[in-house]
Amino acid sequence: MIGTATALDRSALLDWYRRNRQRSRQLFDLVRPEAYYSRPIALRHPIVFYEGHLPAFSVNALVKKGLGRPGVDDALERLFARGIDPEDEADASRSRRTEWPAREEVQRFADACDALVLDALANAPIEQHGHPLLHDAQAAYAILEHEAMHQETMLYMWHQLPCEHKQAPPGAAPDVGGATPAPARVTVPAGRATLGARPGEIRFGWDNEFPGAVVDVPAFAIDVHDVTNEQFLAFVDAGGYQRPELWSPGAFAWVQGEGIEHPRFWSRHDGTWRWRGMFDEIDLPPAWPVYVSHAEAAAYARWAGARLPTEAEYHRAAFGDPSGRERQHPWGDAPPDASRGLFDFRSWSPVAVGRHPAGQSAWGVHDLVGNGWEWTSTVFEPFDGFRPMASYPEYSADFFDGQHFVMKGASPATDAALVRRSFRNWFRPTYPFVYATFRCVRPAE
Repeated sequence: MIGTATALDRSALLDWYRRNRQRSRQLFDLVRPEAYYSRPIALRHPIVFYEGHLPAFSVNALVKKGLGRPGVDDALERLFARGIDPEDEADASRSRRTEWPAREEVQRFADACDALVLDALANAPIEQHGHPLLHDAQAAYAILEHEAMHQETMLYMWHQLPCEHKQAPPGAAPDVGGATPAPARVTVPAGRATLGARPGEIRFGWDNEFPGAVVDVPAFAIDVHDVTNEQFLAFVDAGGYQRPELWSPGAFAWVQGEGIEHPRFWSRHDGTWRWRGMFDEIDLPPAWPVYVSHAEAAAYARWAGARLPTEAEYHRAAFGDPSGRERQHPWGDAPPDASRGLFDFRSWSPVAVGRHPAGQSAWGVHDLVGNGWEWTSTVFEPFDGFRPMASYPEYSADFFDGQHFVMKGASPATDAALVRRSFRNWFRPTYPFVYATFRCVRPAE
């Protein structure tokens, strides 16, 4: 934990900011110059935007809004202020720009922003009791976690670039070993689950994490492992993408309209299924968790005679304990480390399910944190008593529209700082690009 409510560790904040910026630079260095202005996902801005957005957000939130100080360049700070989340490509086209600054200008802007932010973290009154943005150093933590979250966004965007537009670093070869374990599920008894966090319970959290809720959860049976590529292939071979009864009307319209026949991360050549990796295509690893959209996960679950877990059931399976207490993490209260799961940018790809037994929950459920976010059936909504955070008021509120579903856990590209029980992620049901997998739930056995 960095600091406490009474003792802010500025050196730790400075180190965190520098680590973030170094990692972001390394991620941009993966992209070859000819792809810098490309738009690998039509529903997102081009790559150039993100190199400017990360430092611009930090200046806008902490320096300008929080401390009331001048920024670097008002025009660039407006240009790079915010990303987009359009419903479809037609909606995205309305925010499309034809001209962006030269990369040298973006990098000079970023360097100047970094200097302002580092000075603020080192010397400015970034923690002011009662201040709407600076109480408990809210804006400082917001900019740090914001960049960490965007690094994952950038990685799944880069994943959609043609391989020839990227430069693979040393040690990028995937770990394809392992076999799909035999199907298994466990019954989680009825109990209570604490969602989110109470104010003051954690050093920092986003507004949708508060004020939390305690929910009674009936007993249920849940898969021990995430659904694998091999298991999902059975759904594909059974014609799952052509059966409308397995899909919601909107999801099936998406499948038909886009001509979708398999997960986004798969391809097929000469009758052989392949996995579209970050830097190369490889034979489809059967024991890796399948990465799919919420719509595809829900259709598979229906095909299997099951359903996706609710957010509360995920919490009960991940953090519940037979003693009645709740753990901070599935494995207990020890901090996250490499033995517990695959997260914190330790791999460009997932690994076989069940490879981190030290991370299993009290009920013996594996990979609830790491190796892929976990889709739930819960629509992203606020907890009772929700209040938008002053440093980023649109962070959650703009997405309480009934069109996004909660994800929990973490992926290989999730920063360890975000591995906390209360953290909530969310996406539209037909957004197929994120590193998200799922497991099935059935009535208690």
